[in-house]
Amino acid sequence: MDQGGCQMSGGGGGGSIGPERQGMITLEDLESFSEDQLSDSGNGSLEEGETMEEEDQGRLLHYWQDVARGHQVDVPEDMAEPIQQLTTNNEGRSNREHVPFTLLSRKEKCGELLYEKRHYEKGHWACITMREETYEQSICYGFMKIMRYICEQNSLGHYLGMSLPIVTVVHTDQSRTVFSNDVTVAYYLPAEHQAQPPQPTDTEIAVEIWPANIVYTRAFTGPTNEVTIMNQINALSELLDSPSMCVNDSFIVAGYTNPAHSHRQNEIWFFEQN
Repeated sequence: MDQGGCQMSGGGGGGSIGPERQGMITLEDLESFSEDQLSDSGNGSLEEGETMEEEDQGRLLHYWQDVARGHQVDVPEDMAEPIQQLTTNNEGRSNREHVPFTLLSRKEKCGELLYEKRHYEKGHWACITMREETYEQSICYGFMKIMRYICEQNSLGHYLGMSLPIVTVVHTDQSRTVFSNDVTVAYYLPAEHQAQPPQPTDTEIAVEIWPANIVYTRAFTGPTNEVTIMNQINALSELLDSPSMCVNDSFIVAGYTNPAHSHRQNEIWFFEQN
C-alpha cells in the first residue's frame, strides 16, 4: 500500500492519553443508545413548534455531546441529523457489510489463534487525515466528517450504508516509540457503491482506490490507546517468522465494536511490503 496516501484505520493512538481518556467516540457508539437512555436525556415534553422528530434528534445530539465532553471534543448542532440517521439505519448488525477478504493461512499454538494472513482486494475507501492537538480529537472529528459523508453529504444525497471495520492508520517513528500526530480515518464503501463511489461534499475527504494487499492481522480486546496499540504492534512483530517483510512505520487498527465496551473487538494490521 502506498504509505504516502490515505490508508486503513477503528481506533489508534498518538499523543498522551491517560486512563480517563482511553475511550473514544466512533460510529459504533450509536449502538449504545437505548430507549431508557434517550428518555432520561430529555424532559419528555415538546417545546413550542417542535416536532417529535426534532425532539428525538435533540436527545441523540445531547447524549453524543455528553459523551464527547469527556474526551474534550465539541459536537456541533449540525451533527443532530447525521447521528439520528445512523441510529435509525443501524439498529442491528445484519445490515452491515464487512470488508471482503480471502483467508490465506492461520498460525495457531496450543489451540490459540496467534494471527491470520489475509488477502484484501483493491477497493474504494473514503478517508480523511486529521491533525488535531491530540490523537483522540483527531479520531473524533474525523469520524464526524465521515458520518456526514455517509449521511447525505455526498453526490447522491442519501444514506450510503455502513461497513466494518472502521479503520485508522497509526504512524510511528522508525524506532516505533513515538506516534505521529497525523491520524487517518477510513470507511470502506459498501458493495453497491464500489463501481461508482459517491463523491463527498467535504473537500477534505478523499475517495481513493486502495490496491490489493496481503495483511497479517492479530485480534485483541479492550480499549485502544497509545500503550495498548504499541503493545500489540510489538506482540505481532514477535510472532511473525519474517517481521521485516511487513514491519515499517505505519500500522492499522481495525475496530469492530463499540469502543466504550469493556470487551471491544479490535485487530492490529500489518501490510506485507512488496
